[in-house]
Amino acid sequence: MFDLTGKVAIVTGGNGGIGLGMARGLAKVGARVVVAARNPEKSDAAVRELRELGSDSSAILVDVADERSVDALVNKTMKHCGRLDILINNAGVNVRKPPHELTLDEWRQVMDTNLTSAFLCSRAAYPHMKALGGGKIINIGSMMSLFGAPFAPAYGASKGGIVQLTKSLAVAWASDNVQVNAVLPGWIDTNLTREAREQIAGLNERVLARSPSGRWGSIDDLSGVAVFLASAASTFITGASIPVDGGYSSLG
Repeated sequence: MFDLTGKVAIVTGGNGGIGLGMARGLAKVGARVVVAARNPEKSDAAVRELRELGSDSSAILVDVADERSVDALVNKTMKHCGRLDILINNAGVNVRKPPHELTLDEWRQVMDTNLTSAFLCSRAAYPHMKALGGGKIINIGSMMSLFGAPFAPAYGASKGGIVQLTKSLAVAWASDNVQVNAVLPGWIDTNLTREAREQIAGLNERVLARSPSGRWGSIDDLSGVAVFLASAASTFITGASIPVDGGYSSLG
């Protein structure tokens, strides 16, 4: 039920953080992973790691906010791999400022990278999944899809948009056997959240005090949900948003 042998997956931002954790999960159950990201050195390192797990992985350079670059990513994947079964829209950025200090360029950067990219990649992948008889799209939201944060107005708006985009794509493509779901990570230990802990006084202590699990998540905590949503085990689940946050969002 969870075997992904022979399946091909694109993971945007798959060369580090949550994307790499999800890519590891897919690789362990047989998927061929295409790491789609901007940093070639990081991508090459990720590909080496995934190949050690047994995945015939590769990397493609992409700017996920650019329509032509996204279309080229999908076309190259089809040319080299012959199919596209799974898409994980994980690429994202954050600019930590209160709303009155945020510039329009910063707003657009976050929205384009986090939300518009998911639309572009999903739109490009859809016809190939439909022709194949089905597919899986996993969009990465955030607990900021549910909560507001004074230091992340653009990020929160983009991640709230991810949830609604997920629902729209799910109902639009359900008849084509393309399931679209979202994962809402909590406080995961990544380079981005380490920067946040440096920039926001007391963040680490507040996260630990609120989290029922009593810890920050690791990127490998996202592996299982990625495999589940990418596999036949979740065929009748679409339009859902699943928190992976150690119980953080359950406290209300």
